[in-house]
Amino acid sequence: MKGALLVAGTHSDAGKSVVTAGICRWLARQGVRVAPFKAQNMALNSVVTPDGAEIGRAQAVQAAAAGIEPEAAMNPILIKPSGERHSQVVVMGKPYADADARSYRELKHELRPLVATALAGLRERFDVVVCEGAGSPAEINLRDADLTNMWLAREAGIATIVVADIDRGGVFASLFGTLALLEPEDQAHVAGFVVNKFRGDASILEPGLEALARRSGRPTLGVLPYVDDLWLDVEDSLAIEGRRAEAPTSGDTLDVAVLRLRWMSNFTDVDALAAEPGVRVRFTTSRADLERADLVVVPGTKATVEDLERLRAAGLEAALRRRAADGLPILGICGGYQLLGEWIEDEVESGRGGVAGLGLLPVRTVFAADKLLRRRRGRSAPLGAAAGGYEIRHGRVERRAGEALLTADDGEPDGCLRGAVIGTSWHGLLEHDDFRRAVLARVAASRGRRFAPGTRPFAEQRIARHDALADLIAGHVDGERLAALIEDGVPAGLPTIETEVRQCCAS
Repeated sequence: MKGALLVAGTHSDAGKSVVTAGICRWLARQGVRVAPFKAQNMALNSVVTPDGAEIGRAQAVQAAAAGIEPEAAMNPILIKPSGERHSQVVVMGKPYADADARSYRELKHELRPLVATALAGLRERFDVVVCEGAGSPAEINLRDADLTNMWLAREAGIATIVVADIDRGGVFASLFGTLALLEPEDQAHVAGFVVNKFRGDASILEPGLEALARRSGRPTLGVLPYVDDLWLDVEDSLAIEGRRAEAPTSGDTLDVAVLRLRWMSNFTDVDALAAEPGVRVRFTTSRADLERADLVVVPGTKATVEDLERLRAAGLEAALRRRAADGLPILGICGGYQLLGEWIEDEVESGRGGVAGLGLLPVRTVFAADKLLRRRRGRSAPLGAAAGGYEIRHGRVERRAGEALLTADDGEPDGCLRGAVIGTSWHGLLEHDDFRRAVLARVAASRGRRFAPGTRPFAEQRIARHDALADLIAGHVDGERLAALIEDGVPAGLPTIETEVRQCCAS
């Protein structure tokens, strides 16, 4: 098999990332060398590739589903919001510019050749490239500067399928309306639909699918059933509802409250906690939740100073201070670690200069213009556990007292432990089974609870999730038609949907 496909959606969080990962895994299990691609990703969840590039986490997960290492070409442009109207633009894995919405719109035309080159390079090296769109292709106000949807389909000459989430309602209108709003040249690349998260008897849906096919001239390639708790590392806060704890094999349930910061990043750091039997993870801004939880996690943030100010304005500083004074566990990760410290000097992200932190850890942070991007391995002496992760940060943290949490293989210390408060700059740390279970055992001991760790490695659970996605594709999508779209490209003779609205807009 040789070719490419674009997976678009009727809106954000329709299931594009999940379907893309599922197709990647489905193909990889057939021996196809497949790679994911997303031209432009707007997300605060990112990872570091083996060669030190920063890309969106969704593309790293899709690469893992494909059985390959992630690389910058899989997500050549990453937009990281760092305030209400301001974002960092990461190009080919490195910071490129700071922009607002209008200035980035102008920058897009400059970046189009880079996107085309990145995709062409992947297509040369892999049998199949599965591209993921962004938002909706029917965002007609943004079409002239599009990078990820129909511009890409036309530039690369590839077929497009559109995914819709039926769980939100209005699925037929969403699919037909998305197609109808596109210009004829864009419509020509839309070859089929996929319905996501269907509950109940599929035969009830069939008359609607037949009517959609008659009106649009496109088939529905598959109807994916709703699968309870089928989590996949998500890109943004649209999908971070509380996850239920699996029943503990023995011992007590531990309650983890994750502070829901406005600009929180890499909140998938806590996914491994949620996968541990007997651990319940909730995202919250409630003072009561912070006070009664067994563990509070302060996650990463792309706007450390601004989130610190918001936290204070919401009255959450007092709740965190009470926890620390009472010896109740707190874990800060990257930006969360920085705001737990004594002082932040920031002329880079916020431009606010010196700002007092929460004072719960004896560390001081100075922001540097260059971003530190690297993978790390090492050990935690205080917890007696092997550890690893990756760093994505402008902040340089100096520990002035307390105990170093980690020592990297190169001898460099990281993090701080003082009493029940722990901080680290390493993302992905909790994915390491020994470290995660050591942290939870420490939390349980401090709370007088019994903790019985799971026995299944988190990496194995993640692979099982990828296989579950591939099983959805294999069991509920027309594989022959999907393969034909990948190999043969855009079918000839697809009809154009004419609408008065579109004609009006075009006149």
